[in-house]
Amino acid sequence: MKPFLLLGIRAEDVAADEEYAAMLRCTGLGEGELRRIRMEQRPMGSLDLDEWSGIILGGGPFQVSDPDEKKSATQLRVEAELADLLDDVVEHDHPFLGSCYGIGTLGRHEGAVVDRTYAEPIGGIHITLTSAGSRDPLFSVARSTFGAYVGHKEAITKLPAHAVTLASSPSCPVQAFRIGTRIYATQFHPELDLKGLKTRVEIYKYAGYFEPDQADAVIAAAEASGITDTPNFLGRFVTLFASE
Repeated sequence: MKPFLLLGIRAEDVAADEEYAAMLRCTGLGEGELRRIRMEQRPMGSLDLDEWSGIILGGGPFQVSDPDEKKSATQLRVEAELADLLDDVVEHDHPFLGSCYGIGTLGRHEGAVVDRTYAEPIGGIHITLTSAGSRDPLFSVARSTFGAYVGHKEAITKLPAHAVTLASSPSCPVQAFRIGTRIYATQFHPELDLKGLKTRVEIYKYAGYFEPDQADAVIAAAEASGITDTPNFLGRFVTLFASE
């Protein structure tokens, strides 16, 4: 099997390693089958899509909707590299799954409006499939309404006509969408469980998602959401797109 590729942007080693471990667990892949590039550390370099079964882009602290003058040199480099990669991904309808930062990145590439209108605090929420989502092969692992964990400062406000909305929630109308037949993005974190959420709350306590002294309350609210089981979209992504 050709390996899958995880593109990460988390500068904190604990957060980056926790994300990678969660991706390994959900995909069921080993480290040789899910390889990782930490884009915040070094340039990605040229990728030959034919060498990869699929590409996964994780979340992180970057906001694509921030003005360029407020972005670091690292973020601007990462965004330029991802834009070039997505040119190739979209042209070839290559398997791709972006979460959180990934939905903003793919959305902006495709002409969506990405802003802070539908930001959501860190926690567990209930998400509902659209009619298109209920027919989609990747989202077939989910019930019509399912639980997931979120936490983001920006989101999709409007999608272009060629994008297909797959899932929505009352506080964020675009929780997932598809381009072509094999290119996906989710606003929620498909790799995240309650334990992983607690780790990220501690790591990003001073990142502006909530007041630092509210960390315990954020965790308590996530526990009170009652969300325990989340659909394994990552495992399904591997099942659908693993190639020789």
